[in-house]
Amino acid sequence: MTSEITLFVNPTAGRGRGAHAAQPAAAALRAAGFFVRTVIGEDAGDALRRARAAVEAGTGALIAVGGDGMASLALQAVAGTRTPLGVVAVGTGNDFARALGLPVREPALAGGVVATALKEARIRDVDAGRVGATWFGTVLAAGFDSRVNDRGNRTRLPVGRFKYDLAMIAELAALKPVRYRITLDDTDVHEVDATLVAVGNGSSYGGGMRICAGADMADGLFDVTVVGECSRTTLLKVFPRVYRGTHLDHPAVTVHRAAKVELAAAGTTGYADGERLGELPLTARCVPGAVRILGP
Repeated sequence: MTSEITLFVNPTAGRGRGAHAAQPAAAALRAAGFFVRTVIGEDAGDALRRARAAVEAGTGALIAVGGDGMASLALQAVAGTRTPLGVVAVGTGNDFARALGLPVREPALAGGVVATALKEARIRDVDAGRVGATWFGTVLAAGFDSRVNDRGNRTRLPVGRFKYDLAMIAELAALKPVRYRITLDDTDVHEVDATLVAVGNGSSYGGGMRICAGADMADGLFDVTVVGECSRTTLLKVFPRVYRGTHLDHPAVTVHRAAKVELAAAGTTGYADGERLGELPLTARCVPGAVRILGP
């Protein structure tokens, strides 16, 4: 493995934690004897072009420094290649790192984990989801949660997470079930009225909401969580349980497992790793061992 490593940095992640985190992460890698190049794009598109260029040039590893958005960008560059991915998670959500058992908001420790993994060849293959040409590591969301994202993204003020809190309140007021057609592995078809459908390669989204709590990133399958038709009162009662993963026992919730999931529903958008994919219908495929991860 080449000793040249690429640090892929989002300086604005976690309200500026990305820029500060790059320094201790780079220091840990240099102390282990690696030459560190830093890639910072002018925008997401430019950053991805630079990351892909580094992978194509044969970098020894791509290390994403930031939140889930940066990890998602890094996935687009390394998935399906032999280039290993390291994660220094310092964003707001950090669900990808959590699912992998990696340090969160401890950049020096995370940098040390990556350096040790590189020195000792601790690399494991994990699955990734794919929708068209887009890869995702955590959860594809479609339903109430994606409508909150849509509404929050359309809102200019207030800024920050508060606008998504307001969007959630507005969507709760307008809550009604949507008719879904869910096709699993081409043959198992479910037509249901549901509040949301989450397709999990990883277990959580939104900063620790374990919507697909049983998801295993190395089993070649998605966990598909379907929250059926429920009232606002029921949704508010069940919601706190999502952080513990105990919502899966609720009678309104069903879980399926499949390697391929086709979702269709009118007027519903899909988001994966917090990024907008587009309107349903969408087809997601679980690609076994698509990403080589540095870590324990």
